[in-house]
Amino acid sequence: MSFSYKRTANYYETDQMGVVHHSNHIRYFEEARIAFMNSIGCNVREMEDNGIIIPNVDAYARYLSPIRFGDEIEVIVRLTKFNGAVMEYSYEILRKDGETAATGHTLHCFVDRDFKPMALKKKHPQYYERTKPQVEKTE
Repeated sequence: MSFSYKRTANYYETDQMGVVHHSNHIRYFEEARIAFMNSIGCNVREMEDNGIIIPNVDAYARYLSPIRFGDEIEVIVRLTKFNGAVMEYSYEILRKDGETAATGHTLHCFVDRDFKPMALKKKHPQYYERTKPQVEKTE
């Protein structure tokens, strides 16, 4: 299953060349991931309030074509791995013209407030059960 998140590139996100600065692509990934999680009933604020911290342990982006101020973009999010201890997402950023601007992935784990690893299935099965069915099946 993929999830679509849409937004418009802001002026303050651009660099001197008039192109969205590369660091913002990772932010776009995060915005899309949070929207996806909220859509499946895993509100990140609520999870944090319940002692579930979801650090990003790896992030990668490949830049294929520029995004400029005012460009409407769509971030396609796919949950590609989830076992209750770690989860991995893949992303594709598309411009309105359909061209792929960037691709990437992020890897996350679950820890408690003391940053000790957490098994989501054991500690918070409700979130595990909402997330597990969302993993995109790959052949």
